[in-house]
Amino acid sequence: MHNELVKSEWFGSPGNEPVRLVEHDPDWAIQALDWALRIQRAIGSIAESVEHIGSTAVPGLVAKPVLDLLVVVPNIADEPVYRHSLESLGLVLRQRETDHRFFRPPAGELRTVHVHVCEAGSLWEQEHLVFRDRLRADASLAGAYANLKRGLARSVGHDRLAYSAGKSQFIKDVVDGKWPRDLSV
Repeated sequence: MHNELVKSEWFGSPGNEPVRLVEHDPDWAIQALDWALRIQRAIGSIAESVEHIGSTAVPGLVAKPVLDLLVVVPNIADEPVYRHSLESLGLVLRQRETDHRFFRPPAGELRTVHVHVCEAGSLWEQEHLVFRDRLRADASLAGAYANLKRGLARSVGHDRLAYSAGKSQFIKDVVDGKWPRDLSV
């Protein structure tokens, strides 16, 4: 979400599957809690917190049917303390950025969860929690985001990378407290 230049290393090429949005499923909260408990058990006290983030964490919001979980650790660079534990849950490291690690089920397997690891107190953590919390607190904001997502899914839904890029300015505006913005400009 932030603008600073971040080195990114992908393991395999980034996926570019079509975007499929579905209506909110109340069971997502239960599934996220189940995953959070599994992660806490696997990692132990190294996980300072495990949070349900992303669109599936916002009641009523359309979303891709994939849970996003945020695992907060004391030191992102100390991968050995969390990587093996997440891999033991059937996840693989797909991306390494300076301030973030991204795990998901292996290619070809049903993808119902994405696990994001970041460092406690990091900008990555703060921005993702702020965005989620602002959407939860403001139905008109969540509605505007849903409309943007639906429009992007219609126009570039065959290109997941373009879909993600199309949401970035909206997300930045919300995180920066610039919502509602003046749309007449």
